Amino acid sequence: MNPISIVLLGLAMSTDAFAAALGKGAGMLRPQWPEALRIGLIFGVVEGLTPIVGWLLGSAASRHIEQWDHWIAFGMLGALGLHMIYKAVTDDGDAEGSVAGQGRAGMWSLALTGLATSIDAMAVGVGLAFVDVNILVVAVVIALCTFTMVTLGIMAGRALGTLIGKRAEMVGGVILILVGATILYEHLHAAPA
Repeated sequence: MNPISIVLLGLAMSTDAFAAALGKGAGMLRPQWPEALRIGLIFGVVEGLTPIVGWLLGSAASRHIEQWDHWIAFGMLGALGLHMIYKAVTDDGDAEGSVAGQGRAGMWSLALTGLATSIDAMAVGVGLAFVDVNILVVAVVIALCTFTMVTLGIMAGRALGTLIGKRAEMVGGVILILVGATILYEHLHAAPA
């Protein structure tokens, strides 16, 4: 793989995370750059590790991962999206405001969202096991692209959240569900008839 192909792969792998970050940013009350950078780092690390895991699994697991990755991503993103919508509907007006205020639960939620958006990167890693490519270089590029896209997505989501007010978290949940549904649709649509 040439450097341009690797960068394009990194950008492609970060699009789901960017969409999820838009939703997360919309659900946050005035996220600041340090928070956005921290969230970007969490997503970037997770997104960078999954192709390495996929690469290590190699050919033995490729068939299983490719058959189920879209369903796993859909289920995780759908569940997280429904949880966000539930929180928005049942919120008594005491906005959580920031990820920092959510403690460990917020970190786990972010890590799960990052994992859900990176399952396809694991399948890509499996495919890369059969290509002459340095997986560490690819993983670093994917991680850096995801870090950048998620950080920007959180801050762009902030503007979205300001525009839509209290329903921002609900919109974020809908975005996560749509990202999961899009992943599922793309894989099912690409499947041979």
